[in-house]
Amino acid sequence: MKITGVELRRVALPLVAPFRTSFGVETERDVLLVRVVTPDADGWGECVAMADPVYSSEYVNAATDVVRRYLVPTLLGLPAPDASACGPAFARFRGHPMAKAAVETAVLDAQLRAVGMAFGTYLGAVRPRVPAGVSVGITDSVDELLDLVARYLDEGYVRIKLKIAPGWDVEPVRAVRERFGDGLPLQVDANAAYTLADAPHLARLDPFHLLMVEQPLAEDDLRGHATLAGRLRTPICLDESITSARAAATALALGACQVVNVKPGRVGGYLEARRVHDVCAAHGVPVWCGGMLETGLGRAANVAFAALPNCGLPGDTSASDRYYARDVTAPFTLVDGHLTVPTGAGLGVEPEADVLGEVTTWTEWITT
Repeated sequence: MKITGVELRRVALPLVAPFRTSFGVETERDVLLVRVVTPDADGWGECVAMADPVYSSEYVNAATDVVRRYLVPTLLGLPAPDASACGPAFARFRGHPMAKAAVETAVLDAQLRAVGMAFGTYLGAVRPRVPAGVSVGITDSVDELLDLVARYLDEGYVRIKLKIAPGWDVEPVRAVRERFGDGLPLQVDANAAYTLADAPHLARLDPFHLLMVEQPLAEDDLRGHATLAGRLRTPICLDESITSARAAATALALGACQVVNVKPGRVGGYLEARRVHDVCAAHGVPVWCGGMLETGLGRAANVAFAALPNCGLPGDTSASDRYYARDVTAPFTLVDGHLTVPTGAGLGVEPEADVLGEVTTWTEWITT
């Protein structure tokens, strides 16, 4: 495949409501988009790094610098650039998986569009639509939380995830269970806000029959998670700790989790995400697709990934209007609690030029 050039684009998208977690509040997404241009087709990739290095060490300004100074020149210097060549070529640059994922996805999208193959077909999707869960941030009051959960259930979401943190955990979960009953698929996400010393407190979540407690401890504390797993009845799911298929294999060998959240950006792209999926499948451990408040471009890829065979649990593949009043693509809409997997070539969606123009804050064109 011949690459004519690469366009980098930053867009600013306000969220429909502030999204609060244990590490802060987001009101707007500053997103880096990568467009790979070839004679046959253009491909798009989205970098999911946040504005600040709070979820991980990556942040969007640094990701932009890494992409423009290192990854794109390396890509343009490859004799035969394709998605499978990106990982080995980028390996000499330490870290920055979200930046690498954005470039690799754009290359893969261009490849697939050129041959008329859908992203889901390439990854191995087995379902035409996927069940959609929704992540509910920390609110100012329990009453506000209950109102939000009721609204999302009325909209058709089939699973609720509550963000928790010290001081906001047992009582909000209790309130949701009492209001909506044990039949509601419910899980919690701590974003590494606790320590092993909190094990007795976290065990107070066991009576609520949660699907899982996600990433309770620090990302590098696999041993602590393995110990905690022996003290809780609630299954442990790892998110930030799973940075590659190798990391997943290590976590499973240690007994550190019973479920895995796969965020393709966090592991360096959809090719590695598929390897994580396969490792977990070989060990009989279910996975689900996490979300990073993606635009329609990233959401299209996530929905395709969520249709893989071992993605047996609803993911954070919410509809576009959960986060954005106006997305950069045609919106993904919820139908009977599910999102449809795109069937068009590549990602199967295109940015809407007028919206893209309105929300763009910076662009750069790079050629050889």
